[in-house]
Amino acid sequence: MSRQAIVVGGGIGGLAAALALRRIGWQAVVLERAAELREIGAGMSQAPNAMRALDELGVGEQARSAGVPTHASGNLRTPDGRYLQRARPGDPTAMLAFHRADLHRVLLEAVPDGWVRTGAEVTAVAHQGDKVCVEYDGGQVSGDLVVAADGIHSTVRRLLWPDAPPPRFLGRTAWLGIAEIADPPGSITLGPGGYFLIHPVGRGRTYWAYVTTADQPDVRYPGQEKSEVARRTATWHDPIPALIQATPPEAVIHIDIRDLDPLPTYVHDKVALLGDAAHAMSPDRGQGAGQSIEDAVVLVAALAGEPTIQTALHRYDTDRRPRTQATARGARKDGHRTTSKAAHRTMTTMIRLMPAPLWRKGIAADSNPTWRWQPPHLPSPTTRH
Repeated sequence: MSRQAIVVGGGIGGLAAALALRRIGWQAVVLERAAELREIGAGMSQAPNAMRALDELGVGEQARSAGVPTHASGNLRTPDGRYLQRARPGDPTAMLAFHRADLHRVLLEAVPDGWVRTGAEVTAVAHQGDKVCVEYDGGQVSGDLVVAADGIHSTVRRLLWPDAPPPRFLGRTAWLGIAEIADPPGSITLGPGGYFLIHPVGRGRTYWAYVTTADQPDVRYPGQEKSEVARRTATWHDPIPALIQATPPEAVIHIDIRDLDPLPTYVHDKVALLGDAAHAMSPDRGQGAGQSIEDAVVLVAALAGEPTIQTALHRYDTDRRPRTQATARGARKDGHRTTSKAAHRTMTTMIRLMPAPLWRKGIAADSNPTWRWQPPHLPSPTTRH
């Protein structure tokens, strides 16, 4: 008899988990609290580790078709437009950039029809014998396993990990947008106290993000978010002002950057936390969504390879906590360094003085342990023992 999982959350991590479960012969119900299934946000990049995980899910080719190569890590600039490092024409790049909705769509189209229930906000999770029951607005469902992929403000984490501290404000805030401007090559502009990221995301669209320090969270500029980010970057080089100008005011997103303190475990009986629900991290290494896709592959490979759900969840927890928590620590440090006014001059001088071949080697596909990660294999139902 086929086993069934309940996946809480229909974002990238939740859909990746559902797709992985399907590949090993499980059934799944995906509970999404939003009335309409769509991925919020603007853009993202994915590194080689995430692309290998997407390959294992069987959607790597579709994802590469939806992504656009970006040279953001090879084109580093200062606000006056000078290059600290510059990618050469034809240079290979390890990174693909996406409109967030495009990657979400790739996963959603691969998930079987009828698996996703929208308008289903979870209100309770309880173990009943060898099953887990999840109550949500409009009904309840039981299964052999719950995968909680419901984000940084996870309801499941709050219910079952009541002692876990809430998300932590990191002293930084960000404006994001998508501009209808023909694809640039991608770049990062390092200013004192903030940086501006540009990624091409295809079909004549460009993703941009301005990240800077903030003394406190939740400071907003109602009706003036576009004007505020334009004011802060008014003297920065082209095409930064043009990108902001080309973004509709209502499409400018303003978020505060938070992460989670390390949890002692990602599992509770037959419930597993995945993605931001387990290890939300700052965006400074571009690994948030990628780590959630990795989580999905590792969790489901463990389910396929272990004799019981409990031993599979123990293996998942043992495998994933060290890697994801180390990545989160590194992202936090990177973020503070790149937005530090005190460190700005030293950092940009070191980058400018680094020989270009050495810089290119450092951003190559096999340059660091995070990117070199290899996914476990997901066996099909007919090949499992």
